[in-house]
Amino acid sequence: GLELALMWAIVPVKDLAGAKARLSPVLSADERCGLFCAMLCDVLVVLADTPSLDGIALITRDPAAEVLAHRFGAEIITEDQNSGQTNAVAHGVSQLIARGVAAIMQVPGDVPLATAVEFEQVIAAHLPAPAMTIVPARDQQGSNCIICSPPDSVALRFGDNSFFPHLEAARQASIQPTICTLPGLGLDIDTPDDLAELLARPADTLSHAYLDDSGIARRLQEIQGDSSMKAAATA
Repeated sequence: GLELALMWAIVPVKDLAGAKARLSPVLSADERCGLFCAMLCDVLVVLADTPSLDGIALITRDPAAEVLAHRFGAEIITEDQNSGQTNAVAHGVSQLIARGVAAIMQVPGDVPLATAVEFEQVIAAHLPAPAMTIVPARDQQGSNCIICSPPDSVALRFGDNSFFPHLEAARQASIQPTICTLPGLGLDIDTPDDLAELLARPADTLSHAYLDDSGIARRLQEIQGDSSMKAAATA
């Protein structure tokens, strides 16, 4: 019979309690955790709404993330230890390959403006295997979405500046990568700058609702107003 070419999305989720340390200049530990949960929910909502996906798996050992996974019909692939995103993704990939998954889309949990339409665009751009499709972060440093088929065709290494190394890794594997630049998926929230950019782009997301309801949005806008007034005064 015909083999079904299954495509799954995997979302690696580190321990929520320590999430988003680079936002500590502007957010408390509780606020960072709250924001990360909201962003992860935004990502899971749109993945669940992406017709071309056959499944979604969270790679995590965080109990709170597991609760969210169940809410959105995602599976959990448990990590033995919190050994970083690269190892977590490799572990998830090997588990899904064993189940016959032909293509895997790797998505971070911190791209709250991503939409199902964008995920469908990435999937539509993906070429027949062996192939890799990649969405760069807006600063061309990070990799905000990667599809590989077969799932282990390119050695993925995550970190702050993974985009160009991933292009190189694809070429080493004799694959010409497809690059998709998308506005929603391009914004991952790591720094206070990214957070300001998120607030500058109003959208109907749980992340925006969290930032508004918690008073964070108002507080950050006041800080921004102060610093631009100071800048004007010293100009």
